[in-house]
Amino acid sequence: MAQTITPVVSAAPRPDPVVAELLQSVVDTARAIFGAQASSIMLLDPAADELIFEAVSGQGQEFLVGRRFPAGRGIAGWVAASGEPMVVDDLHDSVSFDRAIAESTGYVPNALMAAPLIRRDRVLGVLEVLDPSPQARSGLPELDLLGLFARQAAVALHVLTSYGPRSAPAAPDDPSRTELLRLLSEARRLVGD
Repeated sequence: MAQTITPVVSAAPRPDPVVAELLQSVVDTARAIFGAQASSIMLLDPAADELIFEAVSGQGQEFLVGRRFPAGRGIAGWVAASGEPMVVDDLHDSVSFDRAIAESTGYVPNALMAAPLIRRDRVLGVLEVLDPSPQARSGLPELDLLGLFARQAAVALHVLTSYGPRSAPAAPDDPSRTELLRLLSEARRLVGD
């Protein structure tokens, strides 16, 4: 008997608006760079064993933020469990792809790229790029670029979870701020190449 996937909207408090803006910027930029139909960041909720849409660009951005899905299912679940990135050029032939979850979001992609958000050996979530242009998923440099975006998001999440919502900007010598600035600089360099 097939299990029905019923995404639910999270009642969890929204993150710091600055971090939310950064995560949205990451998915917006990833979508533009890879010529994708959509991009999303899903955070892992280990207590509930779920992935939660935290930022979405493109298809589904109006209603997916806050929705939860089982963490052990689909390609995002595999990436979260393994800590390894994945590129699938044809999802019709993928045994890892969970079509029921995709259908429940209202958008079923044909291809995707996914990278884990890792901070200090801990998977925080997954960055996905759905239906990237064929040229954008053609090799290791593209997967490295996706990994860079995932690291940016992981640093932002580290700042959120370590310091909580802030009323003042991070101190100039804050190591997380320094790491974030370094990643932003690296992203600008890669995008400019």
